[in-house]
Amino acid sequence: MTLHGVAPDLRIAFVSSNLPRRCGIATFSADLMAAVKAADPRVTCRIVAIDEPNAIRLYGDEVRWRIRQGDASSYRAAAEAINRSSVNIVNVQHEFGLYGTWTDGVYEDHLHPFLEALRKPVVTTLHTVPTEPTTSMRGAVRAAAELSDAIVVMADVAVGLLADRYGIAEVPVVIPHGMPAIQPHGRGRMKKKLGVPGRTIISTFGLVDPRKGIEYMIEAMPAIVADHPATLYVIAGQTHPELRRSDGEKYRNQLVEAVERLGLQNHVSFIDEYMAQRDIIELLLASDVYVTPYLDPQQITSGTLAYALGAGKAIVSTAYLHATEALADGRGILVPFRDPAALADAVISLLDHPDRRQALEHASYAYASDMSWPRTGEHWLALMRLVASSSPPTSRRPAT
Repeated sequence: MTLHGVAPDLRIAFVSSNLPRRCGIATFSADLMAAVKAADPRVTCRIVAIDEPNAIRLYGDEVRWRIRQGDASSYRAAAEAINRSSVNIVNVQHEFGLYGTWTDGVYEDHLHPFLEALRKPVVTTLHTVPTEPTTSMRGAVRAAAELSDAIVVMADVAVGLLADRYGIAEVPVVIPHGMPAIQPHGRGRMKKKLGVPGRTIISTFGLVDPRKGIEYMIEAMPAIVADHPATLYVIAGQTHPELRRSDGEKYRNQLVEAVERLGLQNHVSFIDEYMAQRDIIELLLASDVYVTPYLDPQQITSGTLAYALGAGKAIVSTAYLHATEALADGRGILVPFRDPAALADAVISLLDHPDRRQALEHASYAYASDMSWPRTGEHWLALMRLVASSSPPTSRRPAT
């Protein structure tokens, strides 16, 4: 009900990993909540924080409930606590690792008991939609769709996948991955600020792990440097916390060893930090070419790619799903997986032809013009209001 056309205040519970946990979903959720609040300051955001089994973190007041990752009963208990609250609607940020465990290749779904117990309208965001799901993963996604009032994906290709590979008839809502509102300018000034004036900057940022394929871009650098001696490849970001827990810095050390073996110490630089948004933007503004040499063909969402598009960068990428869609129609250059020669040829073609690089920059920025967080926040808020006002909270969930 509204009074004189004014929508009532909305109270949203976001179920997600949460900063300071260093996780792409945590960063996305923080940006999303800020965007929704910016779209309507009356909105109240509460967080159900998903923590690793042995993690102890100090959160702010916005975290009202916690879930112990891997403990199915913890998910159900959180749902029951939300039921007793004044929350109007729940948003689940879904990534398989956050909502289940694998045993001998079989996925045990912990989102299912959460959604079964929940008595509030719920929107579930699917960050991953595998093109070749196992039976158990397909079942988990189908259950999420059946027990949610709306499903959100971030790429059009996911719509067909959910229909064809998962048998989900209901069409999901497509809301692209948000990005900061960036004005692409000051490349030379930003290079000076970063201490690399006069260098040609290629960059990759994000949590570092073997799925990123960074070693193939390093292997491409000798050919690039031979044609463009001022080139510097900047690899920005800490090692993924889960990888560091299991393998330490093994992968990063392998990258450093590759740099030394190829004699690239003056042409490859590591920023071993968890990048704040301001630092990411400054690096992107300084960059001449952005590269995502990722190895997973099924990757359907990349926040780093979204940021690079929003910054108006000339992009070279392997042909994973998100990149194939975002860089179509000549908006970027797609290369095969695990192919240093193809990466080198693509980057050199852009450095050799500044006019082509500039055309890609304009195309990227134009494509992303409606995907900045302010606009994306408005889309999310409209969806949340619609679902909260029109969905009977028990319409899809059996009584318990």
